[in-house]
Amino acid sequence: MKTDLTAPHFTNEDAARAHYEAIRWPDGPICPHCGSVDNATKMQGKTTRPGLYKCKEKECRKPFTATMGSIYESSKIPLHKWLLATHIMCASKKGVSAHQLWRMLGFGSYKTAWFMAHRIREAMREGDLAPPFGSGGGDVEVDETYFGQNPDAPVGKKRNATNKNRVLTLIDRQTGRARSLMAPDFSIEALTPILSENIAKEARLLTDEASAYKTPGKAFAAHKSVKHGVGEYVKRTDRTVHTNTVEGYFSVFKRGMRGIYQHCGKQHLHRYAAEFDFRYSNRAALGVDDNMRTERALKGTVGRRLTYHPLMLREETQTEA
Repeated sequence: MKTDLTAPHFTNEDAARAHYEAIRWPDGPICPHCGSVDNATKMQGKTTRPGLYKCKEKECRKPFTATMGSIYESSKIPLHKWLLATHIMCASKKGVSAHQLWRMLGFGSYKTAWFMAHRIREAMREGDLAPPFGSGGGDVEVDETYFGQNPDAPVGKKRNATNKNRVLTLIDRQTGRARSLMAPDFSIEALTPILSENIAKEARLLTDEASAYKTPGKAFAAHKSVKHGVGEYVKRTDRTVHTNTVEGYFSVFKRGMRGIYQHCGKQHLHRYAAEFDFRYSNRAALGVDDNMRTERALKGTVGRRLTYHPLMLREETQTEA
């Protein structure tokens, strides 16, 4: 389904507020102070800011808005531009740079667009209560890749893998979800806790021939591998044993990171990876169109905050294309 970017909630502030309220509060306004549902009065008046509610609970009586407790709280950017930026990032297969958002949405500075994009990525991040991959005995593909320069690595003469950031990605074949995690290295000691925390014990683990997977692989119902070093990409005796799915994920991830974003600091890489995970886990092949994907991202804005100054203390702003 092609989205109309001139839709009211992308161009009008009142329509945007109504759209966001309907997604966040399908059963009526929820007070973020006391948690009461559909027990609030919408405030009216010439001096009252739009979208303000007041809780009717006797012990509460506090004002609130739909953006309170979300990534949009205290933002000076109009809500309709937030919704449009969220949709653009959700609909772009390989991502959209902060410079492009800056040009499209007419922000006053590049930093505004850069920070906005990071807050939207925070909304895309998978929640802590997400179920482990392979629940019920499914197949989970696991593979590793490298991206960008690791500032903590020893300085060497060659830009080899030892100086790069390490990304480990899991693909749950049954649900179609992806989950990428940052790893200090790809040793047995580093991979064992990551795999045990993110994959169900009853799952079948599918990897390449890397020796670091052998020991942690014993904790699962089965561990099968293919030998890429000798040109084996699908097991001849069992055509379900391969890591082609996760390799396909990496192809999109790397095209986006190199072609769209180009530069990414180590401390932000997990957020960019979450963006690609989100789009992959909510792709068209799973019956999710651009509008549905955006709606899911908007639901993820609640309970997430990412403030500018602590973010900038960790790293100087990096320029995207």
